[in-house]
Amino acid sequence: MIVVCGEALIDVVHNGDGTQRATPGGGPFNTARALARLGVPTAFLGHLSDDKVGRELAQLLVSDGASLELATIGNEKTTIAVADVDPEGLAEYQFLVEGTSAPHLTPEMVPARLAPNVKALHLGTLGMVLEPMASTLTDLVHREHDGRVVMLDLNIRLGLIPDDEFGAAMLAWLYTHDALKPDLRLEQADLKSALDYACLAAAITCSRPGADPPWKGEMPALRS
Repeated sequence: MIVVCGEALIDVVHNGDGTQRATPGGGPFNTARALARLGVPTAFLGHLSDDKVGRELAQLLVSDGASLELATIGNEKTTIAVADVDPEGLAEYQFLVEGTSAPHLTPEMVPARLAPNVKALHLGTLGMVLEPMASTLTDLVHREHDGRVVMLDLNIRLGLIPDDEFGAAMLAWLYTHDALKPDLRLEQADLKSALDYACLAAAITCSRPGADPPWKGEMPALRS
């Protein structure tokens, strides 16, 4: 099983033409859905709201096959990310996080030990900068990384990082966990295969609205 840790939220996009749309989002939320759709046993570890939107996010995870056995639910409002897109398609981001659900993941909400069938942890994005979620997940990885693959998504909006403290801490963390490997190289054939697969998945996702990544069965059809 892969445990995906972090935020589930709502993306509110203000388009340059004056229209607005709201879609489910959050890097870990999307990752958990994608893995589950591809048939990978997946559990989402994060804090969800019990408001209407939070219940919808939870239902989307369950519908795609992700487990919520490690998730918690509280009465905070669902976290919101706002993207203002100009007529040229460039976006500026704001995050409504104060007192909301996603950051409110505390150590007491995380199991003391993960089950032996957990083979990998995936975390990153807002989960690495919003407290107390960031400290909770860092402690979890320190405690549970032995014998498991740890995947870290560093796609973090600059507006959430006030200074260089986060970058310095992240580099130190990567060094401590032997994750900085400047001499490691992929074979060209392996790199091309991974990029081809990623492009296919992205092409399908971009062809339809919302966080709607492809099912495993859709990939061969596009290849042909």
